[in-house]
Amino acid sequence: MNLIITGVTGVVGSEAVRQALIDPRITHVTAISRRPISFHHEKLRVVIIKDFLDYTPIINDLKNHDACLWCLGISQNQVKSDEEYHTITYDYAIAAANAMHSVNPNIIFGFVSGMGADSTEKSKTLFARVKGKTENALLKLPLKKLYLFRPGGIQPIQKKENPMWYEYILNPIVFPMMKLVVPNMVITSVELAKVMIHTLFNDAPTTLLENKDLRNIIHKFNIQ
Repeated sequence: MNLIITGVTGVVGSEAVRQALIDPRITHVTAISRRPISFHHEKLRVVIIKDFLDYTPIINDLKNHDACLWCLGISQNQVKSDEEYHTITYDYAIAAANAMHSVNPNIIFGFVSGMGADSTEKSKTLFARVKGKTENALLKLPLKKLYLFRPGGIQPIQKKENPMWYEYILNPIVFPMMKLVVPNMVITSVELAKVMIHTLFNDAPTTLLENKDLRNIIHKFNIQ
C-alpha cells in the first residue's frame, strides 16, 4: 500500500507516520506538510505544500496512492477566529479529498474527527459543529471508501516538543484515571495510529467509528 498522511507534525499524524514506516504492508509513505519534518526513512517522502486549499502544485505527488489518513487539525482553543477553525478543519479536508479523488477515484480516505462531533451541525460548540459538517461533506463525495474516526481523549505516547500547559496535567494524571474509569473515552496515540492503519487493510463494521468502536477493533484483533 502507498499511503498519504497529513498533519505529520501533530500527535496523531506523526504517530501515524511512525507506525506506517514500520508496517511491512505499507511500501511507501507520502507526508504532506507545510515544513520539513524530523523523520527520515527510505519508505518516506515529504511533500511541502504552501496552501492546503490548492493542490495544483503537488497534484502529481497525489497519484498512485491507495489511501490517505487525514490527521491535520487544530484545537478550537488555538485559533484566532471561528472562520480560521472552519478553514483548517473543513475547507482543507474537502479540498484535499476532492484533489486526491480526481487523480485516484479508488483512494480510501480516513478522516480524523473526534468524539462529540455533531452530525446535525447544530451544536453550540465550534468543534462539534464543524467536525460534523466536515464528516457530512465527505460522506457526499464519491469516495470509494471513507472512514470517519472519532477518537476520544488521545494520550500522546511520544513526547511533544511544545506541549500546552494543561498537557502537563492530562498526560500523567488525567489520562491514566480515564483509562481506569471510562476506558471507552480514551485511546493512546499509538493505538489510534495502529487501528487506523488496520482499518485501511480490513473492512470496518461501519464508516463512522467512535472511540468505543476503535477500542473494540483493537481488542478483537489484538492490536498492540
